[in-house]
Amino acid sequence: MRVLYISDVYFPRVNGVSTSIATFREDLGRCGVESVLVAPEYGMEPASASDRDVIRVPSSAVPLDPEDRRMHRGALRRALDTLAAQRFDLVHIQTPFVAHYAGVRFARATRTPLVATYHTYFEDYLHHYVPVLPRPLGRYLARAFTRSQCRQVQALIAPSEPMRDVLLEYAVQTPIHVLPTGLPADRFERGDGARFRAFAGLPPERPIVLYVGRVAHEKNIEFLVQAFAAVRARRPDALLVIAGEGPARSALQQLVEREGLAADVRFVGYLDRERTLLDCYAAADVFVFASRTETQGLVLLEAMAQGAAVVSTAELGTRSVLKPASGARVVPERVGEFSAAVVELLSDAALRARLAEQGRCYAHTWSSQTLARRLADIYGEVGAAYTRATAGSALLS
Repeated sequence: MRVLYISDVYFPRVNGVSTSIATFREDLGRCGVESVLVAPEYGMEPASASDRDVIRVPSSAVPLDPEDRRMHRGALRRALDTLAAQRFDLVHIQTPFVAHYAGVRFARATRTPLVATYHTYFEDYLHHYVPVLPRPLGRYLARAFTRSQCRQVQALIAPSEPMRDVLLEYAVQTPIHVLPTGLPADRFERGDGARFRAFAGLPPERPIVLYVGRVAHEKNIEFLVQAFAAVRARRPDALLVIAGEGPARSALQQLVEREGLAADVRFVGYLDRERTLLDCYAAADVFVFASRTETQGLVLLEAMAQGAAVVSTAELGTRSVLKPASGARVVPERVGEFSAAVVELLSDAALRARLAEQGRCYAHTWSSQTLARRLADIYGEVGAAYTRATAGSALLS
C-alpha cells in the first residue's frame, strides 16, 4: 500500500503533529505501508531519517506566527500534479489549512480515498489567535468549519476518545476511528539529567519543575507560571524550566518578570529530539501540564517514559492519557491545589519514585508499532469501503 500524506507542518517545526506524522510513517514502513509526505519548506531542513520521501513546497511565513509556514498554492499544485502520475491507495490529510483543500482536490482528481486526522481543537484555537472575535461567534464558526471539512473525507482519525466525542457533538457524520499517536522505542532510551543541567547551565542541586511543548497561549502556560509562584513560596529552591518556542514566549517572559520569578524560570527553547529532549525530561523532578485544548497530550507519555512524576489537569484529549496508575497526579485548574500537588512531590522522594515507576510501566502500553498496525488496518478498511461505494455508484449510473 502507498499513502500520500499532506501537511501544513512538519519538522524542523516541532509540535505534536510533526511528531505524530514522523512516528506513524516510520512504523507504517515496518508494516509494509509506503508513504510520501508533502510539507512546507522551512529553509533549515535537517538531513535526517525523518525527511525521507518528503517533498518540500516553497512557503512563506505566517503573519503573527513566525514558526509556521504557508505553502504557496501554485507550488503545491505543481508538486501534487507531478505526484498524480504515481499510484496512491489513499490520501491522508494531517492539517486543516492549505493542505486540507489541496488534499481534497488531489483525491477527487485521482479518485483516491481520503482520510484526515483531527489534530486541532478549533474552538479555543480561534479565541487565542483572533481575540477580537466574540467567543459565541468563534465557536459557531469553528464548528461549521469543522463539519464542512469532515464532510469532504471518507474517514476521520481522532487522537483520543474525548476528541471523538467533540466531533460527535458537532454532528459530524463521517466515520471516526480513535487512534492516538504511540511512543516509538527510542523514547524509552534513558536520558541523562545531569548532562542536561550542564548543557543548560542549571544548578545541580535545584529541583526542576518542567513544561515541554509549544509556547503558545492555548497551552495555558500562564497558569503554570502562576502555580509555580505559589510553589516557590513553599519551595524557594525550585526551578521552572520551559522547553519549546512559540508566539506566547514574550508575554510569558513579561509575566515571569511581574511575578518576580526571573531568577527561577528558564526558557530553554527548542531541544534536539534525538538526545537533548530526553535528557531534559530525565532532569525533571516533576513534569507539569495544564493545556485545555490538547487532542492527545503526547508529551505526558514522553515524560512518563523518562520517569518524571506528572502533575496535570485533565482536559479534552489528556483525559484519555491520564488514567489511574499512570504515574500522574490529576488535579483541577486551581492554583492552590495544583501547586500543593507539585510541592508534595518535590518534598517526598519516595512518592516521586513510586509515581515515576508507575509512569514508565504505563508508557510502555502505548507502543507506536501496535498503533501503526491499527492505522494500516484502518487504511485497508477505508480503501475497501471506498471501492465498494464507487463500484455501486458506477452501476447506478
